[in-house]
Amino acid sequence: MNTRTLTLAAAALLGGLAVSAGTASAAPLAISTVQTDPFLVTTVQMTRMERRMMERRMMERRMMERRMDRRMERRRMERRMDRRMMNRM
Repeated sequence: MNTRTLTLAAAALLGGLAVSAGTASAAPLAISTVQTDPFLVTTVQMTRMERRMMERRMMERRMMERRMDRRMERRRMERRMDRRMMNRM
């Protein structure tokens, strides 16, 4: 049983090393992945266009969040006003 688990662990480790050996990444490795030799993973510098695309995407996300918040606040206010008007009648 111990030798079988040891061989499975070794096979998983070697398989992970073989899969991630030739990768080029702009992001850090995930926590769950096996940490490999730092010389095997190369970092890629972003171009101006890629950086601008990321900025635009973040701006759009923020705008959508603000829009949703405003819409929710407006609906809450309208419901409050409706309830007050109903109570006055």
